[in-house]
Amino acid sequence: MTNIEYYQTSISTPFIELYKLLKRENLTASGGEAKFVISEGMVQVNGTTETRKRNKIVVGDKVTFNGVTLEVTE
Repeated sequence: MTNIEYYQTSISTPFIELYKLLKRENLTASGGEAKFVISEGMVQVNGTTETRKRNKIVVGDKVTFNGVTLEVTE
């Protein structure tokens, strides 16, 4: 069993694009790296592998990458 770190992060807009969230939360070093890890199937949204870089993440979504889960709140 792997250890998953769990954090909450808030957004003040109706949504944030997946790659921007990864970059904003410093889970990747750049937007380009975020787009790469998403396209390679390394990111999950609500338990499902997500390959759409611009997928709209909304309040209540959970994004998991590299041992970290982010829950998006208001």
